[in-house]
Amino acid sequence: MSLPATTLDYVSLGTSNSKRSKLPPPPGFSELAKAQSHSKSSTAAALGSLEALKVKRAWDFAISPVKSLPMQAFMLYMSGGGVQIFSMGIVAMLLLSPFKNVSAMNTAFAPFAPGPPSSPSTKSLTTLPLQKLAYLGCNILTLALGLWKCRSMGLLPTGTGDWLAFETRGPSPEISLF
Repeated sequence: MSLPATTLDYVSLGTSNSKRSKLPPPPGFSELAKAQSHSKSSTAAALGSLEALKVKRAWDFAISPVKSLPMQAFMLYMSGGGVQIFSMGIVAMLLLSPFKNVSAMNTAFAPFAPGPPSSPSTKSLTTLPLQKLAYLGCNILTLALGLWKCRSMGLLPTGTGDWLAFETRGPSPEISLF
């Protein structure tokens, strides 16, 4: 038993006699707003609001490493103070991620750059300098958290006993008779 072939008529969607054209506008939408969206002044306002939205999203992206710090600190706390494979993996992730983030900073901020996305200035260091500086600072905080954990685990040489191999001693003041 075969089913009858049916075709969809997409051409009738644009005509005024379609069912869709008879629906009332959604709540909060008026024909006045629709007419204003087509005017030239609202086009400039829309572009301005798009640029403002890009800047807002760039700031959100710039402080995103700080937003993840509490969770990373909790993971470090739960991994313990000993040198085990689990805690070393978390510390390695915490130490390497800031370097990866900073190396790909221009590419990460390219979608938020003002102007057309195809322009070569979107990936330059001078676009969105405050946001990039904040992003760099947030990644330095992440790196500092990782270094603090390394220090608390005893992996960083911070004490005088860690440097005994490099200490040189002068001749002893005692004189031996033999």
